[in-house]
Amino acid sequence: MAHYDLHTGQLAEFAPRLRAGDVVYLTGTIYTARDAAHKRIVEAMDAGEALPFPLEGAAVYYAGPTPAKPGQVIGSVGPTTSGRMDPYAPRLMEAGLCCMIGKGARSQAVADAMARSGCVYMVAIGGAGAVKAASVKGLEVIAYEDLGCESVKRLTVERFHAIVAMDCAGGSLYRDGAAAYCRQV
Repeated sequence: MAHYDLHTGQLAEFAPRLRAGDVVYLTGTIYTARDAAHKRIVEAMDAGEALPFPLEGAAVYYAGPTPAKPGQVIGSVGPTTSGRMDPYAPRLMEAGLCCMIGKGARSQAVADAMARSGCVYMVAIGGAGAVKAASVKGLEVIAYEDLGCESVKRLTVERFHAIVAMDCAGGSLYRDGAAAYCRQV
């Protein structure tokens, strides 16, 4: 297990090197998008329309932040269940997405797409949305404002903590971590 302090601009280079269990602190730009936004992004891809953000080298956080209280940049910004994005994730990876952040295990189709694209999947701790909010220094709604908290947002983050759960070499904390635990019990 290694620790990395990375700028999000470095993710395309580093994602293929990261391994399950690595701890990463991200600084830079990440985008929030959940299932309704993913559906619209893929529909825009199919129609040849402009996308809300460039997918090449991007990091997407599966989150729908709550409204900010006075004096805050953002409200609670905890991860949502990543499996809801599984039908769309391979298409986004094919278009250059290199990092997904959420919670929960992913499908074999997503793992296969990660292997082909060099993408990495990280988890953020569920239930710690208020703590995650402290690393958000800027927020801009950039698409699908009608979706409310699930609109696509550009977040500027500083030392956003995540753990690599699945890597493009086939490593998986969901599989390997459980097996290691069972051997110890």
